[in-house]
Parts: sequence; structure tokens; C-alpha cells
Amino acid sequence: MTHENPAPTRHAVLGAGGVGGLIGACLAHSGDSITLVVRPDTVANYPKQLRIESPFGNFSANVDIAAEVPEVDVLWITVKATQLEAALGAIKNPQAMKVIVPLLNGIDHISLLRARYGAARVIPATIAVETERVSAGHILQRSPFARLFVSSSGQPVLANTLDRLQHIGFECRFVENEATLMWGKLVFLAPFALATTAANKTVGEILSDPEWRSLGEACVREACAVAIAEGANVDAGKVLSSVAGMPGNMRSSMMKDVAAQRSPELDAIAGPILRGARRHGIEVPATKKLVAAVAKKVGLSSHFD
Repeated sequence: MTHENPAPTRHAVLGAGGVGGLIGACLAHSGDSITLVVRPDTVANYPKQLRIESPFGNFSANVDIAAEVPEVDVLWITVKATQLEAALGAIKNPQAMKVIVPLLNGIDHISLLRARYGAARVIPATIAVETERVSAGHILQRSPFARLFVSSSGQPVLANTLDRLQHIGFECRFVENEATLMWGKLVFLAPFALATTAANKTVGEILSDPEWRSLGEACVREACAVAIAEGANVDAGKVLSSVAGMPGNMRSSMMKDVAAQRSPELDAIAGPILRGARRHGIEVPATKKLVAAVAKKVGLSSHFD
């Protein structure tokens, strides 16, 4: 992915949280045009400069602020899955963006967006990073890595963008198999999110506790079994090795949401595994146990249709 002097790309970022702020700031810092789309009541006072603290460096970058998605080359959707429907109200002109790159947790949002905006326009992608918005315009990246994987269908329009992010420090890659792309993140994310939230422990604390570690590892194996049945190329052993190599102080966004009394993305993250298990007749007792524990914490049903 090396391209000489690429022309600036026009981006809009729908979702001003940790992921959206990180993507927006890094692309603006690299020379692209960025519009951060925020709630109408916050436009007037929202900072027009994003400030990043990251293992890749500390810097600030200028951005435009708007309440609606303008005409752009790429729209990044970086809201929580629970906020997606409301956020899409900012898209007043569906023809304004050439492609849409959603970076939501889960899988089901891809079919929703394709049904609404056209299959060819929606480029599936995943991001693995621990980052959060400390305050409006101030983003803190806690993980030493940021991994952005994108469907190869987006290569013609996104190659230069991934070049820019890779130059900053991201690990970027195009993935041919869409099922592998989407499930490859979920089989890692779901057990991590469910176990850390159910136990209220960091990943290091989970790995140090034999009971919680065993439950989390069983959840990985169950998620991988469903993913394989769905056509993904995943390996439970490799996933477990990756988890074991994570920084011990990492916390999942679901754990943070529950601690802050925000609605967790339980259906988006666990729902595809539970529904896929039913479709393929796969038993997933560890996943169900973890889902029930999280649901009990927040007063939700643990059954997803």
C-alpha cells in the first residue's frame, strides 16, 4: 500500500467518541479534510481542533464541525451500535458520500446499512483499539496498537487512506473474505467484552483467575465454532494466544459502559453468536452464562431473537 503524493480525501466522521476522534484526528493530521458530525445542540461550542494523546504521538489537528453529513468521499460511522439508528438521522442526502465505512462492534449493522444505502457503497471494516474521549475534542488512546482491517472491496477508494494511517502507526490490512473480516474481530471481542464485564476485571485479572479464564476460553471456542459455521476462517488457538498477549490493564468498552451506567452493546456483540448457534445447532453454554451475568447487571433480557 504505497502511493506517491496522494491527493487529500474528504472524510466525515459520524460519531465523536474515542474511535471517531482517533480516526478523524489522524487523518486530519496527515493532510486530509475532516468533518466531525455531532449533535445539532453541540455544533456551536464543539472544539474545531482534536487533541490526541497516543503511543503514535501527541498532536492536535483542525477539523470542521457539522450537524449533517456533507458531501464527502468517505463517511466513517463510529457510533455505538445502540446509537446507530438515531445517528443515521444526520444523513440527509444519502448520495452525499461515495462510500460508507462502519466501525461498529458486531456484524448485523452491515446488512442494515446496505439495505438502506446500497450494498456497493458500504465497505465492511473493523478496528481493534482501546481509546476513549476524555472530553469534547480530547482523545486518549490507551492500547499500544490500533488495527484497522477493511474489506478488499474498498481497496480502490481507501488504499491511500490506509497508507496515511499506517504511516502514523496503525496496522492496516485489506481482507478478502468478508465473513473472516467481521467474525475475526467478534470471536476476539465478544469473550473479552463479556468476561471483563461479567467479572468487572481487566483482561490481566481474568487471565490470572482460573475460573474466569476457563469461562472466557470456552466462550472463545464457542464463538469460533459459530464463526466457522458462518463461513469464517478463524482459529480458536490463535485467538487465545492473542488474548494472552494483550496488555493486562486493558478493559473492554462494554465494561466501561456498564461502569458508567450506559446501555451496553450486548445484542450487537453477543447476539450474532447466540443467533448463529441456534441456526447451526451449536451449543454455547459459556457464552450464555456470560451474557446472562452481564444482562443481570444492567437489568436486560439475556435472550436475543
